[in-house]
Amino acid sequence: MSAAGKVRLDANDRVAVEAFIRANTKLLKPPLVPEIVLYLAEESLPIWQKTEDELGEMNLPPPFWAFAWAGGQALARYLLDNDGLVAGKRVLDLGTGSGLTAVAAMKAGAASVLAADIDAFSLAAVAVNAAANEVAVATTGNDLLDEAPGEFGVILIGDLFYERALADRAMAFIEAADAAGALVLVGDPRRSYFPKDRFEALADYRVPVSRELEDAEIKNTSVWRFSVR
Repeated sequence: MSAAGKVRLDANDRVAVEAFIRANTKLLKPPLVPEIVLYLAEESLPIWQKTEDELGEMNLPPPFWAFAWAGGQALARYLLDNDGLVAGKRVLDLGTGSGLTAVAAMKAGAASVLAADIDAFSLAAVAVNAAANEVAVATTGNDLLDEAPGEFGVILIGDLFYERALADRAMAFIEAADAAGALVLVGDPRRSYFPKDRFEALADYRVPVSRELEDAEIKNTSVWRFSVR
């Protein structure tokens, strides 16, 4: 079928997007968290271009949902190894991407997990990845950074400090969540706008990653707890 005659994918059609994800990724185990399987892309450019082609749009943001980023892998590993942190608690995974940490939290015994992301593809990825791991994860496309933190016992954030404006909004949300009594855990390899002086390092990992994405094959990454100082 020619490009002109092709029916474009609607990002709001969850069933179609889930089918697109399954067809254009592979079910793989993140290197640091082999207990979990995810539908992941092996290279960034092909899945990025394919997404733009299917949606009929150009200059889309990167498909963050298609990769197991270093911070998410470290945070997922930490949750599985320290399941008492989330066991029986209501958990929010903010900027969930593939849903890796949301799945890990459920596997670690969380009472419930809400995975939040403004990308419709991410929410579809969470659905297929949760199903692949036989756990239930709720999703929301609302930009929760514009809202009060809600009644969550634990808030998880992985790899969200890559832009200044986003980092500033995330910190405001984190401060409000901490004041409301939530435990805030962050997985981050000291990205450009991560304010490490506001956090306490809990664990360090050497995370295997794609050189294409991170310009390295191993990313030194930490799990952090927000600390009021």
